[in-house]
Amino acid sequence: MTIRDVYIVDAVRTPIGRFGGALSSVRPDDLAGHVVKALVDRTPALDPARVDDVFFGDANGAGEDNRNVARMAVLLAGLPVSVPGVTVNRLCGSGLEAVIQAARAIAVGDASVVLAGGVESMSRAPWVLQKPERAFPAGHQQLHSTTLGWRMTNPEMPAEWTVALGEGAELVADKHAITRERQDAFALASHRKAAEAWEKGLYDGEVVPYEGVSLARDECIRDSTSMEALAKLKPSFRPTGTVTAGNASPLNDGAAALLLVDEEGLRECGREPLARIRASAVTGVEPQLFGLGPVEAVRRALARADRSFADLITFELNEAFAAQALGCLAEWPELDPAVVNPRGGAIAIGHPLGASGARLAGSVAHQLAAAGSGTGLAALCIGVGQGLALVLER
Repeated sequence: MTIRDVYIVDAVRTPIGRFGGALSSVRPDDLAGHVVKALVDRTPALDPARVDDVFFGDANGAGEDNRNVARMAVLLAGLPVSVPGVTVNRLCGSGLEAVIQAARAIAVGDASVVLAGGVESMSRAPWVLQKPERAFPAGHQQLHSTTLGWRMTNPEMPAEWTVALGEGAELVADKHAITRERQDAFALASHRKAAEAWEKGLYDGEVVPYEGVSLARDECIRDSTSMEALAKLKPSFRPTGTVTAGNASPLNDGAAALLLVDEEGLRECGREPLARIRASAVTGVEPQLFGLGPVEAVRRALARADRSFADLITFELNEAFAAQALGCLAEWPELDPAVVNPRGGAIAIGHPLGASGARLAGSVAHQLAAAGSGTGLAALCIGVGQGLALVLER
């Protein structure tokens, strides 16, 4: 079998909205449909009927994003009904998993033109009620929030595996002796880099605002924050802990999508690609140390691409928590930290679970196109103990 080259022609995303903020009135399937339509509209030479499949990541899927949000996005975007869609779930890595699965379909010849992306509305994630074990229970029933984290946990799971995500970040901070001050400094840098990127117009080519919503840029960026302001925040998970709302990613709403093609699809699009996909890898770790999941995944992906840390000109590492990101960096001593998240990270931009991986991949592709050549990498930690990485080049 001949393995085909896979190209990223374009990538778009919405501005990322804060929890209960500007995008909270928009259904997740509408967010997904919006980026799909915007992506297709930006390549007028491509017949939408040529799209072989649509892969979309979605971490929760318990509300308006039920019933296969990828297929809903196809229909809401006005694509031909002949275009199929599939929704994938690797929790925080779902959007990147969608890109990887789409690339794999093209590489083995199952498809020529594929859309891939992700979506999440954490604002609109519903409460769910389990069915009672018998009819007409007399007592009160419990609602479970589907916004984030463990719920309806299997009692067979060891307790140390099912700690809160923030407690997992504290464990990484313990493991690598990462102080509160270092975490706050990392968070401050994320906000400053994101604000500067927006001021310079670096996101203008990929962000497509949602019509009817007054949100022109990512809603959680705090231009005026400072070390003093961050230091005043109380620990969120331990009374004397180091993880706070200021050095962790917020809860968010948003969507992102990429157009992937083979050589034939590239000719039909009539556009120069942003980047080419080289390799990917996924690995597992102890669930409570999920924050270190990218460590081995990144190493494996680089090895498969026959590249090293020294080859990277940009590295989009999802900032679920400052402690988590700093823990990963501590285990990559050969990596130049200056190439990591040059346009800000999730602490400032936001982390809409199922969309984040697609946002990272799209950002790397746009940065490589701006640079003209080079190698880039996108990676995320994933709840329940996984890591996912993708290598791109131009």
